[in-house]
Amino acid sequence: MELEGVALLFVVFAGIILFFIFLYFVPINLWITALFSGVRVGLFELVFMRIRKVPPRVIVESLITATKAGLKLTSTELETHYLAGGNVPNVIRALISAEKANIHLDFKQATAIDLAGRDVFEAVQISVNPKVITTPKVAAVAADGIQLIAIARVTVRAAIQQLVGGAGEDTILARVGEGIVTAIGSAKSHKEVLENPDKISKVVLSRGLDAGTAFQILSIDIADVDVGANIGAKLQIDQASADLKVAEAKAEERRAMAVALEQEMKAKAQEARANVIQAEAEIPKAIADAFIKGNLGVMDYYRMQNVQADTGMRQSISDSGKGSSNAPKKD
Repeated sequence: MELEGVALLFVVFAGIILFFIFLYFVPINLWITALFSGVRVGLFELVFMRIRKVPPRVIVESLITATKAGLKLTSTELETHYLAGGNVPNVIRALISAEKANIHLDFKQATAIDLAGRDVFEAVQISVNPKVITTPKVAAVAADGIQLIAIARVTVRAAIQQLVGGAGEDTILARVGEGIVTAIGSAKSHKEVLENPDKISKVVLSRGLDAGTAFQILSIDIADVDVGANIGAKLQIDQASADLKVAEAKAEERRAMAVALEQEMKAKAQEARANVIQAEAEIPKAIADAFIKGNLGVMDYYRMQNVQADTGMRQSISDSGKGSSNAPKKD
């Protein structure tokens, strides 16, 4: 009796497990919901979705939503998009929004946009309600050397036909920033820009910045323009500082050359004095040699000494006369 009770309990437990496994692979309640919603989905088709690891609830609920909205889609199309890595509910919402807004968007195009990594539902919303993108601060210098810092608000609308392969918001911001720099740089004075900020908008809009992007630029509004640094004056100061350093370097070079020339002249003077001293040292030898050879007598030597003494006395008198003439006179 005990063995029969255990066996019965085991059979009941196994039956419960098999029942839940059956309900998991055969979602009867989901099949009944689809049937009463007017969506024809086979029971075995739901089972095969489970086997292919496709959540039947996502496919069936999306198919019911699409059918109620008047879209003619099949479960196979939705299942294929899911297996490709797409967001099925998001695509269905985008198709319904596009139809309500009279925007041409078919299922193939919507799935392509979704698989390209873009939010197709958000793109449809931006097509209906344009989006405002605020640029970061853009610094540019006018022709008079004054820097201006501008902030712009760009109103864009999604271009459904260009979402696949079209550039994104970063490209729009980069092109608008480039246009602002060009517009400010072409202005003769920063005052001209401050008086007419809309001139920047007109110049930027005329450049066709939305070409090749996933957006259509509706307007560009300059939100703020601030005056920055005086770049022209700063450049002039830097140039003057550089010129001063060059002049100082050249002056130092000339001073060094003058010092070198002075040292050279001193060296030559010392060499000349050494030559004179050497020549004076040879005089006694020459006199002695003249005495030996008989070319110079004693009286000749004394006469030469007297001439030298007389010359020295005259030189002394001349120097003393100059000193007395330069002395101040007493009253």
